[in-house]
Amino acid sequence: MNRVVLVTGASSGIGRRTAELLVEAGDRVLALDVNEGALHELARGWPADRTGARRLDVRDAAAWRAAIDDALARWGRIDALLNVAGVLVPGRAHETPLEAIERQVDVNAKGLMLGTRLVTEVMVRQGHGHVVNVGSLAALVPVPGIGAYSASKFAVRAYSLAAARELAPHGVAVSVVCPDLVDTPMLDAQLGHEEAALAFSGPRALSADEVARCLVDRVLLTREREVWIPAYRGWLARLSEVVPGLADRIYGVLTRHGRRAQRAFEARRPSPAQRNGATPHPPAPWPPAEAPAGGRLPRG
Repeated sequence: MNRVVLVTGASSGIGRRTAELLVEAGDRVLALDVNEGALHELARGWPADRTGARRLDVRDAAAWRAAIDDALARWGRIDALLNVAGVLVPGRAHETPLEAIERQVDVNAKGLMLGTRLVTEVMVRQGHGHVVNVGSLAALVPVPGIGAYSASKFAVRAYSLAAARELAPHGVAVSVVCPDLVDTPMLDAQLGHEEAALAFSGPRALSADEVARCLVDRVLLTREREVWIPAYRGWLARLSEVVPGLADRIYGVLTRHGRRAQRAFEARRPSPAQRNGATPHPPAPWPPAEAPAGGRLPRG
């Protein structure tokens, strides 16, 4: 491959694995993250002529412009932007710290919108490009216990689908990818928070590699507008909203299952506060139920 790709949230989790796969594929990659130390550690050993790493706070429009100018100065164009950066702070509506609400909305929604706006300006001039925004299945159905995060991802999904229609006539595609719970530091952030149990209600946690491979090996090639990972969980989420009262009827069952799975993780991998910065333990075993690697919605 010879694409020029910007990846946010590249220092850990899905963003890190995505950047690695793109570099392995031969793409030109500018890795972006607010955690500059981890970012440069990741990029150590990458081919200098086709890779770069720089600090980016996605909430800062000036920083976005600087990153875009950097990519253009290096390679003359931008073929794809993968907006992966995100934060999650569990909390009930009446208890969530105000700063946590602001941070989740600013990073997950505002930051993604700023990047999409500024990069697609370049792409429209070029006459081609592709923006891939990482949402969440929490963008399809409200998730109690992580309501602010869920709301921010609802915004990501709505913005992405609107932008996809607006930009299609200019040769620019926009995709939104909504994975279920993924075994990344964002999962760790939900340990020790019983209110977040519903987030663990799936049969297993996805790996960062599974999601990254869906982004790189599928979405960047097919340019689908919306992908759910796994597909059946996306349809279940949508069905629970369409059928009156269904969500309330299954909420208790899913929450109880989620709490059992959450405890299994907590038994092996204590919360960040409990770890006091210690290296996480390997993931706890979770029933490895087979599930589709991705879900597809019709275009349009």
